[in-house]
Amino acid sequence: MSAKYRGSLNISELNRHTEKFMAAFNLTPYDPSTFILMGIPGLEAAHVWISIPFAMFYIIGLLENFMLLYVVSKELTLQKPMYLLLCMLALTEITTSTSVVPKALCIFWFNLKTITVAGCLTQSFFLPMVTVMHSTILMTMAFDRYVAICNPLRYTTILTKGRVAKLGLLGLIKCILFVLPLPLLLTRLQFCENRIVPHTHCEPIAVAKISCGDITVNSIYGLVILFLVIGLDLTLIALSYILIIKAVLTISSNRAHHKALNTCIAHVCVMLTYYTPSLFYHLTQRFVKDIAPHVHIIFADLYLLIPPILNPIIYGVKTKELREKLWKYTCRW
Repeated sequence: MSAKYRGSLNISELNRHTEKFMAAFNLTPYDPSTFILMGIPGLEAAHVWISIPFAMFYIIGLLENFMLLYVVSKELTLQKPMYLLLCMLALTEITTSTSVVPKALCIFWFNLKTITVAGCLTQSFFLPMVTVMHSTILMTMAFDRYVAICNPLRYTTILTKGRVAKLGLLGLIKCILFVLPLPLLLTRLQFCENRIVPHTHCEPIAVAKISCGDITVNSIYGLVILFLVIGLDLTLIALSYILIIKAVLTISSNRAHHKALNTCIAHVCVMLTYYTPSLFYHLTQRFVKDIAPHVHIIFADLYLLIPPILNPIIYGVKTKELREKLWKYTCRW
């Protein structure tokens, strides 16, 4: 079966599921004040079962990240640039999962599938914004590791708390400026009778695809963010690690080699858990047409849910200082 045929089959399946959904809930397809989120097309009967891991991942991720924020705020020895950046990362992960999971659970448990236009546009802004902010923080963490290894004597003077806060603020401003056009571009589109979004949340390109207008600009701007903003972050991260490797190779002591590289392992693991599924999802969404819709949507949700669980664990395991403080507070409770 050709890729073209499989792609058309998926569209036909999606339309059939949409019709069944409308008939089951006695909904009219046109209401200019709302959109309808289908959840996971084709797996409506399994929504309750799918909600169990969703809820578990969400709660575990919240507990881990709030625990991390609490411990760093209580321990003065942890109030260093690396841990402050880790707290920023935890805040973005809490925001990401909270922007998606509560509404998804309402769909799975209570069939509350409608979302206002304002609510949909808000999701279309916040999700890409925290995604870009996540990437910006990872890039800043790479710079932090570069300074710590290549300029250790000036580390505390280069990366002060004030400068870390300014870097975070500049990163937030950058994210807002780049992402704000996404929901604004959605407002210019015309939505005819079909206002059903085949997704668990208002992902900008998923909303754009149900419009009856030309979405070329929306698609191009999404790629601009992906390749220009995320691509620039990845380039700077790669440059930081090239300089780190060059600096490490000049060290004669094997023990010093190991210690320097060990400080980077946690950051590299966190980057892999974020960039690998993120790039896979966004690229396949735009360029691969023969993936079943439910597979794509489940993957989209998991890539938002898994990093908030894994990142605190990775840093807790690989960073002795943080691990000891986390264990101290865990035993106390």
